[in-house]
Amino acid sequence: MGILKLIEWSDTNNSTVVYKYNMKNNTVNRGSKLTVREGQNAIFCHKGKMADVFEPGFYTLDTDSVPLLTKLMGWKYGFQDPFQSEIYFVNTRLFTKTQWGTKNPITVRDQDYGAIQIRGYGSFSFRIDDAYVFMTELSGPRNIFSIEEITDYLKSMIIMGVSDTIAESKVPFLDLAANLFEFGDAVTHLLQPRFNKLGLKIEQFNFENLSLPTELDSVMKETIALRMKRATMDIRMQDAQAQALINASKNPGAGGFIGAGMGLGMGAFMGKTMNDMMAGNTQTVQSNPATTTPQVARVCSCGATLPPVAKFCPSCGKPAPVPRACPQCGVLISATVKFCPECGSKL
Repeated sequence: MGILKLIEWSDTNNSTVVYKYNMKNNTVNRGSKLTVREGQNAIFCHKGKMADVFEPGFYTLDTDSVPLLTKLMGWKYGFQDPFQSEIYFVNTRLFTKTQWGTKNPITVRDQDYGAIQIRGYGSFSFRIDDAYVFMTELSGPRNIFSIEEITDYLKSMIIMGVSDTIAESKVPFLDLAANLFEFGDAVTHLLQPRFNKLGLKIEQFNFENLSLPTELDSVMKETIALRMKRATMDIRMQDAQAQALINASKNPGAGGFIGAGMGLGMGAFMGKTMNDMMAGNTQTVQSNPATTTPQVARVCSCGATLPPVAKFCPSCGKPAPVPRACPQCGVLISATVKFCPECGSKL
């Protein structure tokens, strides 16, 4: 049995999270040296119970430096006799680019498409923030504890956090890609209390992709294509109806406005938006005097003024004179006038 003069761990493999120092039947004496490098913690353990934790630094072991171990050992007069103890080195460096992914699709409710399934993957970075809690809650007295063992356990919590975050956000699927940073922060905030209970800290959580399963992705692409075609058709219909109105305005005759009216009817069929647009155009057409029948003042040969719709004179009973058109300008005028009130031509 030898005496340990210097206790240290030269870590060359970043995949090792916990390393149990090989005592080789050696003992720790008062005055033995302990070196804890940056990115490490050292923990003394007696009969399975965690004792003193050493952060990075150089230590000379005595009663003052191992107070918890002194208590566990039951030393009445402090650290005097050599002893054997379990010594664990814990890797506290940042573990980066740890991959996560959904083995099975997450079913969420989407406001556009109803219940859909989403796959996702990304990465996260974490470190051991409290070596004592970590060794007590997760690692235990093992000779070596690897990064693979801890990440396999953490991924189940991560998938729960991802599922809850996406479902509670109520963000439509088509807007998910614009919120990946926000989702990462939300998952970190949700999971950090659980990580704290294990002595861990999430440093960064990233979403790299959120997508639909293959069969749903093909349906989504078809739906998007149909929407684009419909939008293009609506634009073409609006252009056609606008052109119909322009053509109608160039032709004040009845035929032109009948054609415009048919265009307006098609616009009403295409949807409420186009109905509203064409309703304004209809009002414009109706307000145009050229599209309405002019009210011609009619006077009977007896001198009585006739109502607009009268067929006979209410004063003498003679048939009401029929309005005639001016041969020069075409305006409808009373049958009894001698000169056109519009162009002044003699009738």
